[in-house]
Amino acid sequence: MEAVRIIPCLDLDRGRVVKGVRYKELRDAGDPVALARRYGEEGADELVILDITASAEGRATTLDVVARAAAEVFIPLTVGGGVSSVESARRLLRAGADKVAVNSAAVARPALISELAAEFGSQCVVLAVDARRRKEDYEVVTHGGRRRTGLDLMAWVSEGASRGAGELLVTSMDRDGTEAGYDLELYASIAQLVELPLVASGGVGNLDQLAAGYLEGRADGLLAASIFHFGRYSLAEARRHLAAAGVPLRALPAASQA
Repeated sequence: MEAVRIIPCLDLDRGRVVKGVRYKELRDAGDPVALARRYGEEGADELVILDITASAEGRATTLDVVARAAAEVFIPLTVGGGVSSVESARRLLRAGADKVAVNSAAVARPALISELAAEFGSQCVVLAVDARRRKEDYEVVTHGGRRRTGLDLMAWVSEGASRGAGELLVTSMDRDGTEAGYDLELYASIAQLVELPLVASGGVGNLDQLAAGYLEGRADGLLAASIFHFGRYSLAEARRHLAAAGVPLRALPAASQA
């Protein structure tokens, strides 16, 4: 069985970690560098940093935050927000990111995915997708969920895979911040469609819901924010709960706390 990754997510707004509901009603969750250090020490498998207002404001992710966070962790770091060109991705990788996530700019110009894969390798390219449920399917939305595209999610995921994306990070905008649990139907459908690593995002409120992302949603990356940021659960508690539920986990790094 493929080992499952537990992935805390740091949503950034002007250099601070924030959390809201569907990227609205944002409340401060702390300093990104301090949180990155904490999650690295507690045993996170990977870390995601998303500048959630970068695309909407037409700017790039703050490189200083990325560089300082990367200096504190020794686990894979995915960074996204405002990535619109090979050069903007290169700056993030040079700042310390291991992978770059592309979202709004890739929808506007799908060739960007191919260009990034050709320049850096598919293993560095994460296609981040924000999805909203329609009557019978899902629609891709962009700019932090602010813009509808009319694009069918499954068609877009398939195209992204064919263009060279090496991983998918899919957020249910209907569930984001609601603590109602992952949209398991969404992730199971994607897992059946493409053979790429899949990170589930949006809606985790407890550890049973976290486990369901793998057991029912078939995602091999379980992303969460609020339950860790505000101290409801520690990474150690999450690991113990997932292991007891039969979720295959990676071994803890020697430097991490048990």
